[in-house]
Amino acid sequence: MKVAGKEIDNIIEGWLKKRKSEAQDDQIFMDVLLSVLQDASEEDFPGYDHDTVIKSHAWAMPPEIDSNGALRKFKLNEASFLASLMPKKETGADRFVEAHPDFDGRGVVVAILDSGVDPAAAGLHVTSDGKPKVLDVIDCTGSGDVDTSTVVKADENGRIHGASGASLTINPSWKNPSGEWHVGYKLIYELLTDTLVSRLKKERKKKWEEKNQEAIAEAVKQLEEFDKKHTKVDEVNLKKTRADLQDRVDFLKKQPDSYDDKGPVIDAVVWHDGEVWRVALDTQNFEGDVGCGKLADFVPLTNFKIERKYGVFSKLDACTFVTNVYNEGNILSIVTDSSPHGTHVAGITSAFHSKEPLLNGVAPGAQIVSCKIGDSRLGSMETGTGLTRALIAVVEHKCDVINMSYGEYTMFPDYGRFVELVDEVVNKYRVVFVSSAGNNGPALTTLGAPGGTTSSIIGIGAYVSPAMAAGAHALVEAPPEGLEYTWSSRGPTADGDLGVYVSAPGGAVAPVPTWTLQRRQLMNGTSMSSPSACGGVALIISAMKAKGIQVSPYSVRKALENTCAPIGCLPEDKLSNGHGLIQVDKAFEYAQKAADLPCIWYKISISQAGKTTSSTLRGIYLRESSYCDQSTEWTVQVDPQFHEGASNLEQLVPFEECIELRSTGKEVVRAPDYLLLTYNGRSFNVVVDPTKLSDGLHYFEVCGIDCNNPWRGPLFRIPVTITKPKIVETRPPIITFSGLSFQPGHIERRFIKVPYGATWVEATMRTSGFDTSRRFYIDTVQISPLKRPIKWESNAVFSSPSTKSFTFSVEGGRTMELVIAQFWSSGVGSNEPAVVEFEIAFHGIDVNKDEVILDGSEAPVRVEAQALLSSEKLAPTAKLNKIRVPYRPVDSKLSALSADRDKLPSGKQILALTLTYKFKLEDAAEVKPQIPLLNNRIYDNKFESQFYMISDSNKRVYAMGDVYPDYAKLPKGDYTLQLHLRHENVQYLEKLKQLVLFIERKLEKEAVQLSFYTQPDGPVTDTGSYKTSTLDPGSKDAFYIGPPTKDKLPKNSPEGSVLLGAISYGKPSTVVSDQANDPEKNPVSYQITFQVPPPKADEDKGKNSTSKTSTKSVSERLEEEVRDAKIKVLASLKQGTDDERAEWKKLCITLKTEYPKYTPLLARILDGLISQEAEDKSHHYEEIIAAADEVVDSIDRVELAKFLSINGDPEDEDFEKTKKKMETIRDQLVEALYQKGLALVEVASLKGEMAALAANLDAEVVDKPDGQSSTSSVDLFEETFKELQKWADSKSSKYSTLVMIRERHSGRLGTALKVVNGMIEEDGKKKLYEERISLLVQSGWEHLVVYEKQWMLVRFPPALPLF
Repeated sequence: MKVAGKEIDNIIEGWLKKRKSEAQDDQIFMDVLLSVLQDASEEDFPGYDHDTVIKSHAWAMPPEIDSNGALRKFKLNEASFLASLMPKKETGADRFVEAHPDFDGRGVVVAILDSGVDPAAAGLHVTSDGKPKVLDVIDCTGSGDVDTSTVVKADENGRIHGASGASLTINPSWKNPSGEWHVGYKLIYELLTDTLVSRLKKERKKKWEEKNQEAIAEAVKQLEEFDKKHTKVDEVNLKKTRADLQDRVDFLKKQPDSYDDKGPVIDAVVWHDGEVWRVALDTQNFEGDVGCGKLADFVPLTNFKIERKYGVFSKLDACTFVTNVYNEGNILSIVTDSSPHGTHVAGITSAFHSKEPLLNGVAPGAQIVSCKIGDSRLGSMETGTGLTRALIAVVEHKCDVINMSYGEYTMFPDYGRFVELVDEVVNKYRVVFVSSAGNNGPALTTLGAPGGTTSSIIGIGAYVSPAMAAGAHALVEAPPEGLEYTWSSRGPTADGDLGVYVSAPGGAVAPVPTWTLQRRQLMNGTSMSSPSACGGVALIISAMKAKGIQVSPYSVRKALENTCAPIGCLPEDKLSNGHGLIQVDKAFEYAQKAADLPCIWYKISISQAGKTTSSTLRGIYLRESSYCDQSTEWTVQVDPQFHEGASNLEQLVPFEECIELRSTGKEVVRAPDYLLLTYNGRSFNVVVDPTKLSDGLHYFEVCGIDCNNPWRGPLFRIPVTITKPKIVETRPPIITFSGLSFQPGHIERRFIKVPYGATWVEATMRTSGFDTSRRFYIDTVQISPLKRPIKWESNAVFSSPSTKSFTFSVEGGRTMELVIAQFWSSGVGSNEPAVVEFEIAFHGIDVNKDEVILDGSEAPVRVEAQALLSSEKLAPTAKLNKIRVPYRPVDSKLSALSADRDKLPSGKQILALTLTYKFKLEDAAEVKPQIPLLNNRIYDNKFESQFYMISDSNKRVYAMGDVYPDYAKLPKGDYTLQLHLRHENVQYLEKLKQLVLFIERKLEKEAVQLSFYTQPDGPVTDTGSYKTSTLDPGSKDAFYIGPPTKDKLPKNSPEGSVLLGAISYGKPSTVVSDQANDPEKNPVSYQITFQVPPPKADEDKGKNSTSKTSTKSVSERLEEEVRDAKIKVLASLKQGTDDERAEWKKLCITLKTEYPKYTPLLARILDGLISQEAEDKSHHYEEIIAAADEVVDSIDRVELAKFLSINGDPEDEDFEKTKKKMETIRDQLVEALYQKGLALVEVASLKGEMAALAANLDAEVVDKPDGQSSTSSVDLFEETFKELQKWADSKSSKYSTLVMIRERHSGRLGTALKVVNGMIEEDGKKKLYEERISLLVQSGWEHLVVYEKQWMLVRFPPALPLF
């Protein structure tokens, strides 16, 4: 039975006292229990007194059975409703604070390791005794870091140049003795949650569209006015004018299609005022209202812990932020939360509402330190950097207790770098660490790390009471009794530890950040049960401190575990609920009683007797059938663990305890009766004999009881979990579980030994007997060595009685747990139970290769398959849909990180290794970096952290990630990937300086479907194709998998890269669409890879080796070689100084004298002039024009035109050679005309002739008489442009540039924008985007100017962001 809400605890407590004190003839249930328990011994209920046992059974009584009417039906009034929103009755926290109002968390500092806490949220301003609630707010991830290493000085007007390019005015009242201002910038969306960004984008887009619509209306009006004025448009310039007006309208209409708001830019300024570092932000870009958000109006902030002040970006976002400055002003951390989660957790722990006490958190007197571990760049995912810095902050702020409502799956429990640091914090610095157990239930062994898998952390399960269900969850009818939430993770850990140690209420209506535009909201999860327990711990520590009792995580934990109210009456319920529901008042009573006892934790290490293993266990977990069919002997080592610094003579030497060992199931688990334990520990053997147990789940404990103080309850426990599987005897192997009856929250577990040879399951679930909709969790779990638990899950909703089918993979020979659970709130209010029949049919095709490797040769790979269980259809399908290309770093940099945030409590400095990789994409693609050594492990990893950034040649960041890399869409181009690794051990980092990284690319259209053959020569002869066959039980078949043909290999697949995909062999009876061609859609598939071989030899190599012998003499050839060498030298000369330019010019004159009219030389001289930086701009451009004219004059354009118009024979080598030469000359001509046109525009600008230039554009160019030339740049530009038109491709960037300039200076801005947009699509250079902004400014479209300027900082940031 499960425990009812603690709100009825007082009723039962009073009832119990009354029945004890009064003699009554008519025995009721309570009297029976009193009678039964009179002679019961402690070992019958280890760790629980008789009163607790009686109350736990009384809680389990149906409400209607009490003839005296003590509790007939659960009802809420207003007060109990409000109390249910923040549950405290269930854990006795309300009774404790009522009895001890000064022990409400006062004097306790709680570290909240989460997504960040909003210090402006309701209830998080002050404590119950008026102290600041939030002591510090820290972004441990670095996601809010701003590079402020750039230092500027203000001009005489008090203005500085901001990092974003904006001009900023300094408030003259700000003190800055040094006069140095550190500047940086941040795109504000990088600081905000996706939810908030989505809201802001919606609101900002609405305003933007209004402005864009106004611009469209004006442009349409101008077009209409033109059409009214010019009813007939024949003249060329009028046609162009009208086209320009139409281009404006079209341009504006297209803008919403490409609109992608990257958010406003914040300029940050940091300075030292002589006492502290100060921060000011300019948010004008965000405010929207003219005059709002100016830098000079900002009230400066400093590090939060100094003044505990915060800011809000704008009224629109309502998002609170704080600032912290590190590294001597070179790094500014703007701290925002990455989700409402952390604020909600902090509220449960310690919110204080002076006017709404029922909504107070559990410990309203406690203070908190917010350590943000959820990285905003990764959608609030925790990172190793965040976790490590958080623990550093915990020690620095002398925190008493940690709450961490985060976690992930892990391969190795109680292992990894973070676990090592946690052990140090708990054991050395005496911090109590409380964490969520996970939300992956209801199957066993679904615990998350670190909360459910780490010995030094108290893992918390999630409990829901009737009051919570009726109030917080607003159910029509509350369940009759409290229970664990269906999704709460269950133990044991893979190494046998309990995992879930205690439970607490797992839901609450608690404060949330102001940007959510509400004060509080309901959340549920073990993320909520953990802070509920943490608040309870804060109450206990507050009382212990006030009473002068030494606080130790060991003693606090023992007090919690040994005073819990049990949930349920079955031993195996502990795997779901731990030792029960925490009881704060009872735990403090225990702590008081144990005040004079030594603070000790008992470390348990277990190994199987006679079996050599490199790792030890923390419990005994017999899951596989081989362990359940025989007795096994286990060696248990118990080591007393004192806190660091314990005195050898005063504490360690005198320590000696006589321990009585009690087994809760002596017929199955046998242990010695007694143990004498000293500081150096002691081992003993345990024999487990499960042979007589029935199929299913069984749980036992061996408890160590202090003989001298049995009231202490178990000092340590040896958990023994046995899952005895059912053996499937039938063939074909089908097993059915019928008549399973479900009420809300009911769970059915079945353990089945998967038959050898089975690889997938086809399951059918039939439901009947109910009226309202039902929701079920169906999970299966298998455990294999050195693997994370293999879990399949389905959340099935049955709106009416019906049948559903499922398929999933299994591993033959291993125990599979099947869990069917009706969701705890599903079907509440209905009296009809749901009846379930669940059928499992095992299928399997056993193959001789778990992974198929094609070695790159033409040879196929033979695969042998057999069906061991029943007839199966062998229908292989294989597809290569990804490619991995290996890279090694082109650069590595090892550095020591700042001591501000990255110095461990031990004093060791954390080091960083930054590895740089380069890769190129010939086409747009989805790519993902893969680091096999480090990926997919955050907690079970000895390396502290990893983080990568992918950026293009302009430093634009396209992707960021850490241990769980994800695909990112990248356009074609060159990319840099930087990988940041952290650890304090320099030797570890040194070993990774040549770390291999793979860039994995999806092959969409290039995916390769592989073929199968019955013959080894099939891939070459294209004969003997293999399709399908039927495998009878015990029979074998074989086939060949052919490698991909060379023409099927994707582009850009260099030697050494690997094509990879999946292969499947079986065919389920229910086939979904296209499943036959996609192995990954089958229930079970295996990896297949193809090693890309060396490229084929170039067939054209040496083709021209027999070309005709040159007809030129040796002296002629020598002269050409010398000439070309001289030109090469000219090109290599530097022109950085006046002397270097003089030398270059001197050589130019000499070479022009030697080789007059030689076009390549003149083109090279033109290139040299263009690259120069000259002070006299007018003279410089005149030189370029003259040099361009020399190039043009050196070319016989008539002869060139004649040749280019000829279609010669491509097989004629002489023609092809001449053609190549002529095309080169044409390109040099086009370049010269292009550069001349650009220079002419610059000259006109410098001479003030732009108006004349614009007026003369499109005018007829009149040929000058011989000997005369145009002296005006106005005439020359038009002449040059029309000459360029003859030679340049209309799509070329050079031609388009001059067209754009021409249209712009003609006032046809719409056409100019159309041209520049086309150029950007071809080549997105920064200059073109700047040109577009300039055109938008001229057009008066301010909303587009602002939009494009924000995008410039995305496309062309001045530097890469910080890690």
